Amino acid sequence: YFNNPELQEADAMSKKPRLGEIYQNYVERCFKSGAMDFDDLLLKTNELLNRFPDVLAKYQDRFRYILVDEYQDTNHSQYLIVRALSDRFQNICVVGDDAQSIYAFRGANINNILNFQKDYDNVKTYRLEQNYRSTKNIVEAANSIIDKNKTKLDKVVWTANDFGPKIKVQRSITDGEEGRFVASEIFEQKMRNQMRNGQFAILYRTNAQSRAMEDALRKRDIPYRIYGGLSFYQRKEIKDVLCYLRLVINPKDEEALVRVINYPARGIGDTTVEKLTVAANHYKRSLFEVMENIDKIDLKLNSGTKQKLEDFVTMIKSFQIINEQQDAFVLTEHVAKKTGLIQELKKDATPEGIARIENIETLMGGIKDFIEGQREIDGARGALSEFLEDVALATDLDKDTGDDDRVALMTIHLAKGLEFPYVFVVGMEEDLFPSAMSLNTRSELEEERRLFYVALTRAEHQAYLTYAQSRYRWGKLTDAEPSRFIEEIKDEYLEYINPMDTGGYRYKPSMDLDIFGDVDKSKLRLAKPVDGIPPKKYGNEPIPSANIRKLKPVGNAPTNTNLFDSKLTVGNVVMHERFGKGEIVNLEGIGADKKAEIKFEVGGIKKLLLRFAKLDVIG
Repeated sequence: YFNNPELQEADAMSKKPRLGEIYQNYVERCFKSGAMDFDDLLLKTNELLNRFPDVLAKYQDRFRYILVDEYQDTNHSQYLIVRALSDRFQNICVVGDDAQSIYAFRGANINNILNFQKDYDNVKTYRLEQNYRSTKNIVEAANSIIDKNKTKLDKVVWTANDFGPKIKVQRSITDGEEGRFVASEIFEQKMRNQMRNGQFAILYRTNAQSRAMEDALRKRDIPYRIYGGLSFYQRKEIKDVLCYLRLVINPKDEEALVRVINYPARGIGDTTVEKLTVAANHYKRSLFEVMENIDKIDLKLNSGTKQKLEDFVTMIKSFQIINEQQDAFVLTEHVAKKTGLIQELKKDATPEGIARIENIETLMGGIKDFIEGQREIDGARGALSEFLEDVALATDLDKDTGDDDRVALMTIHLAKGLEFPYVFVVGMEEDLFPSAMSLNTRSELEEERRLFYVALTRAEHQAYLTYAQSRYRWGKLTDAEPSRFIEEIKDEYLEYINPMDTGGYRYKPSMDLDIFGDVDKSKLRLAKPVDGIPPKKYGNEPIPSANIRKLKPVGNAPTNTNLFDSKLTVGNVVMHERFGKGEIVNLEGIGADKKAEIKFEVGGIKKLLLRFAKLDVIG
């Protein structure tokens, strides 16, 4: 990097002039702390296998048969490691679905699976084409989508399941209305078919889309859980315990050390830590090494502070001795008591404080359960290092909170590998899904299409595709149009909920339809004249009929005149699309100025002007 002026100039123009310096410091800090990030693990493994033939030969002989799962998600570095390890015996089996390669942003290279037959001799291919999860309608619709991709392996996915209901498409005016539709549909399905909350999932392209869904679900009093949010292992008291445990395994772990060196309070202040940090940087040593040699370094610390630092070092080393003799449960129990963490938490008698202690207890129970499970694994002994490795690989989806009956909200990337009876794919709009950042090349667009394929095939029984005609972005309400992916599903698999949609409203391209040379122009439906006006043209071609939208002017929208006549009385039970179910407790005014005070089950009493209120009288 430092020998490449072009790279440095490009970063300077991007207002990142110190990128090289920062990265160099980062690498040095990692090395000093005895730590590697995920990229380092792959890079250093490649260096090891390339630079030391004896090491490569050792592991080639040890791993004579190699199986790689999710091969479509491997990156180039992983590809090189697999090639090197399998080169000697050529006994390699890879499993994967090119149609579900959705991690290019992490460096995954779909060509690894597409070119597998070229990389190895005598390759045999077994196509696992039966889908056991979804209905025929969903499977065949998904096939019709992925067929649009040019970069793919040939296969025909099929299922022996029933045909099932059609995929429902819902158009909403705003993203808020979209959220209310989803919440209402979940509520109706629960009431009509005795469904559980946990049988529904709402999938979106970006995390920012969850807000409208959350608001609508809360107003319907439907419990939900956002996956990808704060997990059990991110709670403060749990992180404190884990940091002590991390220090037992790796005393050079600077992040863990700084977090707990003075918690619970033991008289080691920020000034002392700053002096330790300066010394560590000066001698290019870890903080813990500096503390071990505190008598040899003049940091101008008083004898009391030095003693406290020595006591801390002694405590961590005593934990290391216990770790060599006991399992993770015994050690963690000792750490929690010896450090004073439990005593500190017991000082807080509030419900929050009690909950924190219960969280520690839950952690202990989890460690005990982990140790029991490790007994089934050959060579495992329930050691602390094994537990911390397991925690590092844990995700929000692995946790057991005891309350699973909640609607699941998550990004499509996070949903990969999961399944739900009812799935709502929301935000099906151009520049949102597909993302505006994916429209530069065909490969990027094809990855977005694979992402949509993954989203649709999460559904077992019923899939919904919803979109809004306007959406708030960066604080501004902007117009939106349906995603091209809705257009790409054959009509026979779709059911349009809105009457307007049954007329065939389709995606209106913002760019040349034939940008990649994929479009069969003979199949484009042409526009019909509207009120005697001939269709507009691009060059000599008429635009598709999809572009003529029969929208009613907002200014002429009818008011709910039936709601402010004399038939509406106090005691009527009504349903409001935003506030849910409520009872009219008071009426005032006459005609177009008539108002109703409504006591909603969620949200309390609200006063609504009836000529604008969107109410349905249900009792």
